[in-house]
Amino acid sequence: MIGLKEIAKLADVSISTVSNVLNGRKNVGRETRERVLKICSEYGYTPSSAAKKQKPGASRTIVFVFSDFDRDFYLKIIQGLSDCLTENGYDLIICTNKSSGNFLRASFASGAIILDGSMTDEVVVSAASSEMPVVMMDRILDNERLNASSVVVDNYPVMCDMVQALVDKGFRKFGFIGGLSFTLDNKERFAGFADTLARNGIPFDQKYYFHGNYRENSGYQAAKLMLLSNDLPEIVVCANDNMAIGAIRAFEENRLRVPEDVSVTGFDDSDTAAVAGLTTISIPRYETGYLAAKKLLELIQGTAVKEPFKISASIKWRKTVR
Repeated sequence: MIGLKEIAKLADVSISTVSNVLNGRKNVGRETRERVLKICSEYGYTPSSAAKKQKPGASRTIVFVFSDFDRDFYLKIIQGLSDCLTENGYDLIICTNKSSGNFLRASFASGAIILDGSMTDEVVVSAASSEMPVVMMDRILDNERLNASSVVVDNYPVMCDMVQALVDKGFRKFGFIGGLSFTLDNKERFAGFADTLARNGIPFDQKYYFHGNYRENSGYQAAKLMLLSNDLPEIVVCANDNMAIGAIRAFEENRLRVPEDVSVTGFDDSDTAAVAGLTTISIPRYETGYLAAKKLLELIQGTAVKEPFKISASIKWRKTVR
């Protein structure tokens, strides 16, 4: 069945323009409007059920709350969110935690998608309601009364797979640079790391565990601390790419070669990671955003299964592992 993307391509316009035409907005020229409507008629396209079921007079706005410290990471996620929502006749408002109080209310929006570890569970719980469903992308809340669900990365199995592959390559002396300790991502990634070493009978010395905050500088500082001991691990597994890039910078400043002297891995597969040749775990960020928006629309319609949806990830082997 034809969708908005195909219609936009045939009409040589953007998806948002097609959405504006189908929603009767007046910001589209007459010729463009007629061209889009003609294509819809020829291909038998009708608006999706999500748009049809929207209550008259209800808001057609969705709020996405994200952390502002690493905007590049969010670009593909936002594109996935935007495409799904546009296809279904909704607008997207993007804000940070600092300004979210102005938007997380049913009078403004139909629902919210949250990917911000600094937002407390209490704020999420207070925002989620029958009029304001919420999809979380960074946590799972065990509260059946909430009108909420989660779309999160399935961190544990892919981290187990990567660490097992590293063990099979002959690594025995591991370091770990973690993110914020309270986040679901860090808990699951470290659990996969530690459990796999334990299953292989490889002890992990806690002196090689350093906490960061997912920013590049925290990885840099963690690696600098490792260097003070004069007893480096063979490989440093990092809970995200930013910290891995920071660690590599610290090692190279001290004339250590990566991967000849110390290997490094990340998690996320950012654009920077690809340029740096970083071995990492790739998250399908566009698809994750699209599925989070789809889940929220199902909550709005009352058709969603509230169980969390876990996104599979894959390993990207590059040049920072020998």
